[in-house]
Amino acid sequence: MENLTCPECGDKIVGRSDKKFCSDACRNAYNNKQNKTSTNYMRNINNKLRKNYRILSEHNFEGKTKVNRHKLLSAGFDFDFITQIVTYKNGAQYFFVYEQGYKILDNDWVLLVKKNN
Repeated sequence: MENLTCPECGDKIVGRSDKKFCSDACRNAYNNKQNKTSTNYMRNINNKLRKNYRILSEHNFEGKTKVNRHKLLSAGFDFDFITQIVTYKNGAQYFFVYEQGYKILDNDWVLLVKKNN
């Protein structure tokens, strides 16, 4: 049997011959470093989606309401981050962050809606 070393800390690996790390902590640390770039990217996008969802929920407590676009922007809403676009038969296009959605209206107004699941 060859002497294997942990790729994370360099310690000798004791145990099964197919073991790659000396401990769960080293395995987790190694994998977290490997996935850091993609994880940070996904975390940033998920944070933006969560923030957009919270803002829509706070402004649309009745299920359907109109709000000025500038009010959403001043709360930190980012119109670039959505989860779905729905185009209805009449041509109306709604943008959703999960079940919270909106439709762009004229004169800087936005119609907020909530999907009934």
